[in-house]
Amino acid sequence: MLQETLLTAEGLKQLQDELEQLKTVGRKEAAEKIKVARSYGDLSENSEYDEAMSDQAKLEARISEIENLIKNAKIYDENAIGTEAVHIGSKVTVTNTAKKKKMEFKIVGFAQADPANGKISDESPIGKALIGHKVGNKVEVETPNGVVVYKINSIDK
Repeated sequence: MLQETLLTAEGLKQLQDELEQLKTVGRKEAAEKIKVARSYGDLSENSEYDEAMSDQAKLEARISEIENLIKNAKIYDENAIGTEAVHIGSKVTVTNTAKKKKMEFKIVGFAQADPANGKISDESPIGKALIGHKVGNKVEVETPNGVVVYKINSIDK
């Protein structure tokens, strides 16, 4: 059984847009690269051809991955979530208790995770630790450098 992909409506739209772009523009570009590489002659020693075929395989793998994510998508309504506890869709402000450093995260499904922009997966160590907890709670997160304790300061939609 395939795992459900938890997405916001916005996340689903982003995946659909990426899929459309890959199927149209991406496939066309890949086919053109293969055509150009073939024109160089002997395919057995043609690194451009090998690279073009590898790029096409990666493109098709990503298309397949996105199709599966969309097929198994479960849309969660960000407006329906409460702020009494951390859920997928919550914006959470926490403080690293040891470093006294404040951070803000948005908890999202793994397909929408973008840690560089503060979007962390509900399946990540921090996401898992925060889910279900309330403002004022302290949560422990196991990291490669040891346990980090975060205090939940606020939960918003």
